[in-house]
Amino acid sequence: MQLPPSVTERAFARLAEIGAADQGQALRVAVEGGGCSGFQYDIRLDNPAEDDLVLEGNGQKVVVDAISLPFLTGAVIDFAEEIIGARFVIDNPNAASSCGCGTSFSI
Repeated sequence: MQLPPSVTERAFARLAEIGAADQGQALRVAVEGGGCSGFQYDIRLDNPAEDDLVLEGNGQKVVVDAISLPFLTGAVIDFAEEIIGARFVIDNPNAASSCGCGTSFSI
């Protein structure tokens, strides 16, 4: 059985801060071909689609499309604040390697 991705309370809290649900939007996490390691994450606010996996918490939603879902099995979607900035991050157990920027990975 494959575990769906999960979302931390910190990520849901950040979505609440920026008012995503108030705008009728969710955080979309998708995987696309490209980047320096073969695949890259596309993380943006978007409207949920009918066939999306919807992860809900704190009145907020994170959505993953059916094509990206196998690449995100067991992944943890989080929000990190660092000296260089704040961003949504993904801890993906399927990634064999990733680049320094954290948005590109290989399987």
